[in-house]
Amino acid sequence: MARRGTVKASIRWKMNIKRGDIVQVISGSALWRGKRGRVLRVLPKENRLVVEGVYLVWKHQRPMGQMMQGGRIQKPAPIHRSKVMLVCPHCDKPTRIKMVMQADGRKVRACKRCGEIIDT
Repeated sequence: MARRGTVKASIRWKMNIKRGDIVQVISGSALWRGKRGRVLRVLPKENRLVVEGVYLVWKHQRPMGQMMQGGRIQKPAPIHRSKVMLVCPHCDKPTRIKMVMQADGRKVRACKRCGEIIDT
């Protein structure tokens, strides 16, 4: 009989948010709610994102050799995709994404509020 954990690891979620996008936190801790940041990394297998300046955690670093200094380092941790919304660069508001077919046959992301194309 197969383990349940192995099936979940093979799921790869469809991500409409890409690295470099500006997102806004819409739910979660009051410390981070409403904050905006740039997406540093997308983790589709875990359905999470790493956002710059949002959900910072302390990492206790040991000194490695003589060159690296030890201590407490603050770094961004992954946040679930459902807790953030993409910020439209045109209307500057959090929005959902719709896919639009271009005349040349490409599928691009567009803002549901203003209808402007997000991808370049």
